[in-house]
Amino acid sequence: MSTLGYNLLLNVSSIYKMKEQKKELEDRIASLKEEEKVLESDIQKLEDPSYVARYAREKYLYSKDGEIIIRIPDDE
Repeated sequence: MSTLGYNLLLNVSSIYKMKEQKKELEDRIASLKEEEKVLESDIQKLEDPSYVARYAREKYLYSKDGEIIIRIPDDE
């Protein structure tokens, strides 16, 4: 009888751990889906040549002819 109780306890413990793991995996899936949406948005933006040009000018300080770049430091 004690073996049956022991097995029951092991099974309940195993089920509890699996439920915790399932919750963690569901949270991870939700996080990855959000990341996927952001990446898909970035892909769409990068397909637009005017966005790429503006991004390069802002990020890497490229300028158009006759344009002057003034860098303002971030407040940190």
